[in-house]
Amino acid sequence: MVFDSFYHREFDGPNISGINMALWCSIRTFAKHATELGNQQPAEPVFFVKPNNCIQTEGDIQVSSHQGSVHHEVECVIRLNEDLQIDAIAVGLDLTDRDTQSELREQQLPWSKGKCFRASAVLGNFVQWNGTFNSLSEASSSLQIQLEVNEELRQSAPLSSMSITPSEQYDSLMEWAPVQAGDYLFTGTPSGVAQLFPGDKLKATLQTIDGEVISTIESVCV
Repeated sequence: MVFDSFYHREFDGPNISGINMALWCSIRTFAKHATELGNQQPAEPVFFVKPNNCIQTEGDIQVSSHQGSVHHEVECVIRLNEDLQIDAIAVGLDLTDRDTQSELREQQLPWSKGKCFRASAVLGNFVQWNGTFNSLSEASSSLQIQLEVNEELRQSAPLSSMSITPSEQYDSLMEWAPVQAGDYLFTGTPSGVAQLFPGDKLKATLQTIDGEVISTIESVCV
């Protein structure tokens, strides 16, 4: 099911329904991921934006009906409250049409068609986060994101290994972006991205430093 309202969230958040929030997506925030795609590590945060109607919260992941090659990118997703601070966090999948993205990059054109297709932002359950932006990636409290495909580990990394932290991403956005309550920050993916095929079974998790799973996506590609 494609998400179309802030309030259908399984989390009792602030009353900001009706707002058309943005999905601010950071790129190359894990150095190894930048390397695996042949990209240079940026010196400062770089973003693209997805509209909120790209979000999917349940159901199968459609890959056979998509004309391009759909790749998985597991991420930690932050939701902002009315004070533009962390409201809640979740595991997410930034699905990418890699062929289209590569063609557009070669032509030095925007990536929208490769990133902003229907249901290209898959979200797990949100949980309240009372810590700071820094505490998301500090070594002593770092969260871990992980993705298994067909019970095979594809992507796994602690947020403490990020080369551009969530705090640095947030500070950059606040300097120039029209950020508002209810917006999401997709904080970037570690190495191990790959194509998804019909029949693939996915399990993505966001875990505490103690191994407690706090947010999950389980889905099948069709």
